Amino acid sequence: MPTKTIPYQETNYFSSLICDYLAEKDALNPFFGNFPKLENFSKQIEKKQGFTQESREILVESLKKQYINVSISKETRDNIQSLSNEKTFTITTGHQLNLFTGPLYFLYKIFSVINLSEKLNKKHPENHFVPVYWMASEDHDFEEINYFNFEGKKVQWNREASGAVGELSTNGLNEVLEVVHAKLGNSEHAQYLIELFKEAYTKYKTLSDATRYLANELFKDYGLVIIDGNDASLKKAFIPYVKKELTENLSYKKVTETTKKLTNLGYAEQVHPREINLFYLTEGLRERIIERGGIFYINETELSFSKEELLEQLENHPERFSPNALLRPLFQEVVLPNLCYVGGGGELAYWFQLKDYFESVEVPFPILLLRNSVLLMPSKLSEKLEKLEVSVEDLFLKQHELKTKHTKHLSEINIDFSKQRKYLQQQFKDLYTIAEKTDASFLGAVGAQEKKQLNGLDNLEKRLLKAQKRKLADELKRLTAIQDTLFPKQSLQERTMNFSEFHLEHGNVLLSEIKENLDPLVNEFTVLEV
Repeated sequence: MPTKTIPYQETNYFSSLICDYLAEKDALNPFFGNFPKLENFSKQIEKKQGFTQESREILVESLKKQYINVSISKETRDNIQSLSNEKTFTITTGHQLNLFTGPLYFLYKIFSVINLSEKLNKKHPENHFVPVYWMASEDHDFEEINYFNFEGKKVQWNREASGAVGELSTNGLNEVLEVVHAKLGNSEHAQYLIELFKEAYTKYKTLSDATRYLANELFKDYGLVIIDGNDASLKKAFIPYVKKELTENLSYKKVTETTKKLTNLGYAEQVHPREINLFYLTEGLRERIIERGGIFYINETELSFSKEELLEQLENHPERFSPNALLRPLFQEVVLPNLCYVGGGGELAYWFQLKDYFESVEVPFPILLLRNSVLLMPSKLSEKLEKLEVSVEDLFLKQHELKTKHTKHLSEINIDFSKQRKYLQQQFKDLYTIAEKTDASFLGAVGAQEKKQLNGLDNLEKRLLKAQKRKLADELKRLTAIQDTLFPKQSLQERTMNFSEFHLEHGNVLLSEIKENLDPLVNEFTVLEV
């Protein structure tokens, strides 16, 4: 599969914060630890040496219990067991429990951690590195995950939902399976996908278990370890940090300070910290904990607790306390011997708000790596682009900019009046010299006339461009059809399309080819011809 890479800043799809981070701008140094370079991982290993043997044993036992009903590969089993060894560390990504994996970037996140782990295992044979997928099982925004896109339309799971999505029953997904079957057809590749969906969503009782099965089937050959943080044993280890959160509002104070520093540099706030960044979690319920006048209320319910009562709940039922987006990273780093977090631009943006908070609770801050971003380019479309003499880089332009650029490229008439503008401005320069020798009113008249003449040229240029676009309408239509296919709704393909569309044509070779052609440390956007 031919590949090429494009600098992220040239795609116009990534924030200034992420582009500046990849450029290692000095102003951002206080907001991250070691930069994601292969040579920096030895420093990160040193930082994580304090991860205790007791924590490792708890982690391994929790994972074994979570995998009890899943058939796992030798690679995954060995990786789980290796976590009890002080020489083993993790490379982690997290993702929501999207129906049938959701958008394509689910694959890219996981291949980023798999490929980075493999690189590190070669670079540091004295250690062992395990790729981890942390399931966002405690999220409660069902509308974000209850569908996947296929050929531009949603395949959706409609039901009433509340509480943590990972605990949702998979009842009702039989009806979705029928829709999947109708859409995918009866080819050999389609049968594989239908069976995968059926096994995951009709044989496992909860969305967490279904997602674990699905991700395990797709990535088990690479030793991926899948973890559900909604686990009483793991949360028990997090009790001291939850206690600080409830009694000191420490994350709010530290994250607010850091966020102000970031916004002062001109970067946007990604996540707004709350006084308490925790939810109260029970069956069918995940609501914010709010403190008023010494009483802790559970938002949108009649529940309330005194400080003593809530702390007693914490000691006896740590599973009832669920971190929000700002506190989840700390939970992850407390329970995993983790070196690096791999995420998208939006995720890394809120990690940048956390550095000072991590230092205040004495937890090592991980290396932050931007996941691979990919455009899968069907070879037929690549050939069409060549015939149109359009580069793939041009497709990242806004559609009106793409049409204008291509029109100017094709037009036999020069649609650039820069030469005429320059000539006109030189003529008026001479008039200004004359005007300066008269009165101020004449000077103003010259200025007004110059503006009028330049506006006239602009309008003529626009009319000429519009006329040429009409003349070249058929070719522009072919070009925009390609862009619409590769950038659905003027968005990155990876944010909307599901892997099933490509799997129908390429089968299981799709995943292996994606894996083989992605470098997690390249720090550029990848275009992969398929």
